[in-house]
Amino acid sequence: MSTTAGPRIGVALGGGSARGLTHIPYIEAMDELGIKPAVIAGTSIGALIGAGWAAGMTGAELREHSFKVLGTMKIIATKLWATQIRGISGILKNGISMQLDATNVVDAFTPPNFPREFKDLKIPLYVVATDFQSWHQVVFNSGLLRPAIAGSIAIPSLFRPVVYANHILVDGGVVNPLPLDQADIDTDFLIGIDVNGDPSEGIAKTDHKPLDVWFGSAQIMMHSLTAHMMAAYPPDIYIRPHVTNFGALEFWRVREIVANAEPEKERFKRMLETKIEAYIQGKVPVIPSN
Repeated sequence: MSTTAGPRIGVALGGGSARGLTHIPYIEAMDELGIKPAVIAGTSIGALIGAGWAAGMTGAELREHSFKVLGTMKIIATKLWATQIRGISGILKNGISMQLDATNVVDAFTPPNFPREFKDLKIPLYVVATDFQSWHQVVFNSGLLRPAIAGSIAIPSLFRPVVYANHILVDGGVVNPLPLDQADIDTDFLIGIDVNGDPSEGIAKTDHKPLDVWFGSAQIMMHSLTAHMMAAYPPDIYIRPHVTNFGALEFWRVREIVANAEPEKERFKRMLETKIEAYIQGKVPVIPSN
């Protein structure tokens, strides 16, 4: 399926930490249909994966790279340790911080030939971060790419805030976890992929650990923000895969997380074909979404 004569498609990739790896099968589905978005907007891990997609990586290449750099706890720990230390001189200069440097993490987990600037991307990309001082969202679509992504993924407390372009940046999910407003810029057909999860898996659980409460509270906040965003920018297709059984930081479960979305991949393809064809014909039927 080709959208050369079809609508300009905008795709919003939401934040959700490790759960955001679920984006990959949906990108593969669009690849298999021959569909390329006209605009990609991403928050947090959605910005990181969206940048790879915008740079020209296929869904299959994103999958392969994710398996390579996140495949085991040992691989992840080795990379994170390297970003913290940066040699003996790094310890002497900075000490060992409990907070991660988001810019170093982006450097460590992206391919060596990753684009340096937004202008080097093949698809326009909008990266959403939060300005900690003004309490507003900051959107980047020009200039240096890596520090913008670093600001977008900088989960408060886990990462040090990123100082860039006269902003002190923290995770974009604080203000805009599913950036439909940015994906809607100069596009005709809007897709939102929300990987924040839902309460269904833990609805009866009572023995919550402190970290569970922290991340769970963030999920509740992001769910509310997304509801308001969807009311203002209703997507033509809204996808919310079931990802709550994966911990927010369990990146080493990458294979399980990606496989978890596989059953929905074909359904998404059918939904996308039907909706775009209906759009082209001027009639958009109501199709149930998950």
